[in-house]
Amino acid sequence: MENAFSSNFAADSATLVHSGRDYFDRLLKLINDATEEIHFQTYILEDDITGNKIANALKKAAFRKVTVYLLLDGMGSRALSDKFVADLQQSGIHFRFFAPLLSYQSFYFGRRLHHKIMVADAKTVLIGGINIAEKYEGTATKTPWLDYAVLINDVSIGQQAQSICHYYFFKKGKRPNGKTLSGEPNNQSPIKLFQNDWLRRKNEIQNIYLKSIQTAQAEIIIVCGYFLPGRKLTQALKKAAQRNVRIRLIFSGVSDVPLVKGAINYYYPFLLRNKIELYEWNHSILHGKTALVDQSWTTVGSFNLNHLSSYASIEMNVGINSASFAQKYQNHLEHIMLQCRQITAASFVSQNNPLKRFKDWNSYYIVRFFEILLTYLPYNRFLKRR
Repeated sequence: MENAFSSNFAADSATLVHSGRDYFDRLLKLINDATEEIHFQTYILEDDITGNKIANALKKAAFRKVTVYLLLDGMGSRALSDKFVADLQQSGIHFRFFAPLLSYQSFYFGRRLHHKIMVADAKTVLIGGINIAEKYEGTATKTPWLDYAVLINDVSIGQQAQSICHYYFFKKGKRPNGKTLSGEPNNQSPIKLFQNDWLRRKNEIQNIYLKSIQTAQAEIIIVCGYFLPGRKLTQALKKAAQRNVRIRLIFSGVSDVPLVKGAINYYYPFLLRNKIELYEWNHSILHGKTALVDQSWTTVGSFNLNHLSSYASIEMNVGINSASFAQKYQNHLEHIMLQCRQITAASFVSQNNPLKRFKDWNSYYIVRFFEILLTYLPYNRFLKRR
């Protein structure tokens, strides 16, 4: 079911895309229109109606002699059967799992490929936080998970995105024929790709989030389904609020991981104490990972404000420095917040008894322990290989 509140808009060569039919219709069109090469990388591809629809489109593209590279995360897509994978490969798709769980050579258990990116013919890019599964597309009776992506028609961005995708698919920066890849970023463009892969010393998304909060002058809106930031970011939010920057955070009121929801609730007293506004979306699971600063800069992608995204997972976001794009996205988010339940200090205290607070505290420290453990494993292995 397509979101009733969807509204598409473009700024320069970037268009906001919503989860639901909007995203999947655009994705299918990109696949069907490709003539030379497709790179598709995602954390989750499920063997359901939506997953099979996209897989079939990729197989048809390969039949048209389009070179198709499909990279799925070994943990996020671990439920795919051998038969499903074999069918992809027999159709001519170049397929690989990133870090299969049973491969000793790639035992980076916490280092997951969290990209959600499609590159068509090195010129069109669809990037965001939307996985390939029915819950992101929705049905006639179920609202899709709330999430976003950006469609970019720009050769410079397309080449850069393809270069990044080649690196992770081939585990190196060259094609099999040995040719060096093109794709240098255009520093003059209002649209930029940001990566986070801490083991490769790429902390671009983490740094741009911190910098944007530290330099915000008037307003910050953050959409985050898995909000578990560290001290640097929470202190940056606190200082921004002390500068009278209006901060609004949109979280999920319902969660696919109840333990994580409890851990997020642990932050509420700190956030409310610092006059940060909290909104909970309850119409479906909120899975988005976006930020909007001073009605001028927007970022959309796969990066969550938590320890795993900062120090373990491989992430990609797009940053758009456009007042028109930001203003229209803010209008959309204002409409979303009208449909949310606002959490105030009074309502939070009335609902949060000592037992509930203890459960939230317990959830927070359990989740933090596993976050740190999962980031330590790839870090420790990385040091041993240096």
